[in-house]
Amino acid sequence: MSSLPDVPLSVLDLSPVSEGTTVGETLRNTLDLARAAERLGYHRYWLAEHHNMPGIASSATVVLIGHVADATERIRVGSGGIMLPNHAPLVVAEQFGTLEAFHPGRIDLGIGRAPGTDQRTALALRGPGGLSAENFPENLQELIGYFTHSEARGVNAVVAEGNQPPIWLLGSSGFSAQLAGRLGLPFSFAHHFAAENTIPAVQLYRENFRPGVLDEPYVMLGVSVVAAETDERARFLAGPSGLTFLSLRRGRPIALPTPEEAAEYPYTEMDRAFLAERFGSSIIGSPETVHKGLERLLADTGADELMITTMVHGHADRVRSYELVAGLKS
Repeated sequence: MSSLPDVPLSVLDLSPVSEGTTVGETLRNTLDLARAAERLGYHRYWLAEHHNMPGIASSATVVLIGHVADATERIRVGSGGIMLPNHAPLVVAEQFGTLEAFHPGRIDLGIGRAPGTDQRTALALRGPGGLSAENFPENLQELIGYFTHSEARGVNAVVAEGNQPPIWLLGSSGFSAQLAGRLGLPFSFAHHFAAENTIPAVQLYRENFRPGVLDEPYVMLGVSVVAAETDERARFLAGPSGLTFLSLRRGRPIALPTPEEAAEYPYTEMDRAFLAERFGSSIIGSPETVHKGLERLLADTGADELMITTMVHGHADRVRSYELVAGLKS
């Protein structure tokens, strides 16, 4: 059975834009957090692709990965994930081949099939009659193929050849779980926003696993965590994430508000019920509370790695949360 001292801990960063800060400050905070994560012993630092959201600055994901890798020395850096339907496979292969050539042995290519945005923005990214999630398995195979040379194909991603980073599949349902298993790839599941599907998807992945890139299945879970010195303080800091999601659901996306604003917001009973369901899988509290929550998740799933995502308004509070979580392994 997995337990916290035995599993690697990693970071998923959406580069949250807090109210009152600029995108430039946000991106510099991402570099600062990446350096802190490396110092604290985190295994990977992944950036997520999202578009047209005032509260997220990681939309140019590949560019940001390059800067984070330049700013660090040892920690693995990658995508959590690149949404393949938004990009031509050839372009992704060239981009990640280049990153791997600059930073050999440190780059991860996490691939997802969701748009990472609303449908109107997805259309702007892909163009009319452009790429589609319906062809995801074929596009994934095309992407993987570009990391080796093929005379028959006639089109080659020169910078990608011999520079293939580890490829992960990301998912929030059973589709990518089964595909990752059949291809023998590592699988990262979005427990932080699809907790009801976690155990079924992990089971599907393991049941469908065939040795390929890996000899044995490997599961990483994305987990939303806010740690602070007390449970009360952690719940206070976690408030803005809920209000941000509520605004997004209503079609009015906002930057991450202050915890004071979130605490004073006039939530309806329906709002509170929705947030309780949506964030029920979040682990929020003191180090002791967070330790119990993470150990329980590992016991329930047997995950091989946990990827922690922390969305709070203050940069210092975010760094402190990761410090407290890292301290749980000792």
